Amino acid sequence: MRAGTDRRWCEKVTVTFHNAGGTAARSGTVTFATHVIGALGVDWATLDSTQPLPVPLAPGASETPTYTVCVDAWRVPLGMRVDTREVTAHWR
Repeated sequence: MRAGTDRRWCEKVTVTFHNAGGTAARSGTVTFATHVIGALGVDWATLDSTQPLPVPLAPGASETPTYTVCVDAWRVPLGMRVDTREVTAHWR
């Protein structure tokens, strides 16, 4: 789920992580692919950012954190917006 913020270069992204494995996840990162969208809907760029996963996460457990995902303000001029479309998790 996504929600806007008071800054056009940021948005709040809520993601559910479920550990379906047999051992606890003790570390990892989540990568967000955020698209910069122009006033006419043109996708100008895709920028990746990473943040830590909510760990430890026990086997069978779920967490639903909300992340604030931002790109550099200068990359999103007036009239443009961001749209995080892909989220990838890497557990260790």
